[in-house]
Amino acid sequence: MTQIKNDLFLKALRGETVERPPVWMMRQAGRYLPEFMEIKAKYDFFTRCQTPELASEITVQPIRRYGMDAAILFSDILVIPQAMNIDVEMKAGIGPWLPDPIQKPSDLDRVIVPDINDTLGYVMDAIDMTKEKLNNEIPLIGFAGSPWTILCYCVEGQGSKNFAKAKEFCFTEPEAAHQLLQKITDTTIAYLKQKVKHGVNAVQVFDSWGGMLSPTDYQEFSWQYIQQIIDSLKDETHVIAFGKGCWFALNEMSKSGASALGVDWTCSARNARYLTGGNITLQGNFDPSRLLSPPAEIKKMVTQMIREFGKDKYIVNLGHGILPNIPIENAGAFVEAVKEYKEEA
Repeated sequence: MTQIKNDLFLKALRGETVERPPVWMMRQAGRYLPEFMEIKAKYDFFTRCQTPELASEITVQPIRRYGMDAAILFSDILVIPQAMNIDVEMKAGIGPWLPDPIQKPSDLDRVIVPDINDTLGYVMDAIDMTKEKLNNEIPLIGFAGSPWTILCYCVEGQGSKNFAKAKEFCFTEPEAAHQLLQKITDTTIAYLKQKVKHGVNAVQVFDSWGGMLSPTDYQEFSWQYIQQIIDSLKDETHVIAFGKGCWFALNEMSKSGASALGVDWTCSARNARYLTGGNITLQGNFDPSRLLSPPAEIKKMVTQMIREFGKDKYIVNLGHGILPNIPIENAGAFVEAVKEYKEEA
């Protein structure tokens, strides 16, 4: 592996002592940036994901503007079901739309575990192009959705406030649910391994809807599958596990072999450190809506957040993805606050 010039992010993942914590933002390559909106005006969502030139350009846009310590590949968690023979569209005003969702066990007959190169080769091409553009300046993160979060969309057919249909499917057809979760898990492992081969320096698993489940159901329908992913990848790369609303599982997650755990803004730094035993790297957990505060206030809050988590074994990030209505100078203030951070003597 070629040496990465700014390896702060990798040092934090290894738990090493750093001058300041690294910073990046979930969804940093996206809709709050005017340069992204220019591309969006010309190409539809999945065209942007499936065209390596566009995906790599979008990935590096925030880096050019703000100089984060890590880039995250522009893509989407729903490229996995697409590769598995489940149609996914992106509808204006609705978001993800699956015209033919999984509703009964027999629907699983058409769901495949694909050959990653055949179905998702365009993602690997985007990684190759992005690595070239980044020129070993900073690390590149690859990602996937958790199997449970992917199942939520596959069964519900679109986003939801409570994913009631997805839960109903799991609780009334548990055998079929586990079969689908395993197929998603197998596909995801193959997909992330391929990303590592193409040079991503870490991977993140997003369990966006894990918090919809009770702690017991979380173990059964989500965590055991994330654990399989961690087990398959932890010897090859750093794995970050992020479960939104899953503070109740932080203790178990801390024993998983993941290099870091994402924390959302509903869990304080103190609780997160307590629940994880204080010895794993944590990432988070600034409320994305707080980026609407004035820049000077954002800087104060970020500094306070670093003090609470501690500068080591910590990656500064948001508690979920950046919102589309964030002023660009506010996003800038967030990154600057971290770069200006000095530990009090």
